[in-house]
Amino acid sequence: MKVERDLHMSRGDGETSYATNSRLQEKSILKTRPVLHNAVAAAHASLSPTAGTMVVADLGCSSGPNTFLVVSEVLAAIVADQREELQDCHVQFFLNDLPGNDFNLVFQSLELFKKVATAEKGEGLPPYYVAGLPGSFYARLFPDRSVHLFHSSYCLMWRSKVPEDISRGIARNEGNIYIWEATPPSVVKLYRKQFEEDFSLFLRLRHSELVSGGQMVLTFLGRKNNDVLRGQVSYMWGLLAQALQSLVEQGRVEKQKLDSFNLPFYAPSVNEVKEVIRRSALFDINHIDLFESNWDPHDNLDGNLVLDSARSGVNVAKCIRAVVEPLIMHHFDDHVLDDLFEMFAQNVAKHLQKVKGKYPVIVLCLKARRAPKYPTN
Repeated sequence: MKVERDLHMSRGDGETSYATNSRLQEKSILKTRPVLHNAVAAAHASLSPTAGTMVVADLGCSSGPNTFLVVSEVLAAIVADQREELQDCHVQFFLNDLPGNDFNLVFQSLELFKKVATAEKGEGLPPYYVAGLPGSFYARLFPDRSVHLFHSSYCLMWRSKVPEDISRGIARNEGNIYIWEATPPSVVKLYRKQFEEDFSLFLRLRHSELVSGGQMVLTFLGRKNNDVLRGQVSYMWGLLAQALQSLVEQGRVEKQKLDSFNLPFYAPSVNEVKEVIRRSALFDINHIDLFESNWDPHDNLDGNLVLDSARSGVNVAKCIRAVVEPLIMHHFDDHVLDDLFEMFAQNVAKHLQKVKGKYPVIVLCLKARRAPKYPTN
């Protein structure tokens, strides 16, 4: 598996596309709106009257309505924070994702977004410009000290790669596609190490690209506790692994194919996130919190009641299929997709009859510290 090539959401705007099945991510953007607006206001307030342009980058923008929902929220926050001396300030948006992202759909939607934004916000909108930026956020994307605000939603749980010892079969995670109850401690350790390396790298890269005092708002799936084997996200992936195991038992998928498929993913705890940030010594934490979001993106009820477990199972399966279908197609081929996600929906429904599934979501806002000054000879 090559993450930069194979990891992307399902393209287009059809029934199984990410654009059609990204309500879960939309709810997260709306839930974290106050954090984003505060960060925009702080970044905007730090601009000097001669700054000219505020640069905003959305990392892992994907495609569909959520891409421009982020742009809309940033513009709304800037309009609310307008100051007379910054009336001539322009805003440059960079929409970043891996090269396989459906950038065509993104830019086909741009003109419609501009018309709607103008109709809703009128003449108060600052001049703004939108550009696409393909590339991994585990590499440099911008020149030094050029970005005022980074935003990323539902992306940083994805790793730069499957840990090498796992992908090469040295450490085996037999029958699983991520960490679950039967995962050996050695595999858990490798996943955790990969997270620490990736997140540390991400922080160093973004710190180099941010202006002094620049802001980052990051939202991603995590864990409520330190037990990685029994986290809600682990359980959800475990139910998908069960569906793949059923296909193995039917002789439709080779066991070796399942055993060699591992997700480039890790859902950290809040403590793990804090520790990496602390060791980096590059950012101050303005805000960090964890909230829960129902597995079923169409379930808006609080509490533990599931009204229709079968319907919720289908909704969850559609959401997950839109995210991992390209990875599964590349590894298993597309002939198993429909049956796989039908089985997965049934597995989820059975689980929801016993307990309501909820994703723990970590949201944090970071402020870049001043770059250290090194002595010169």
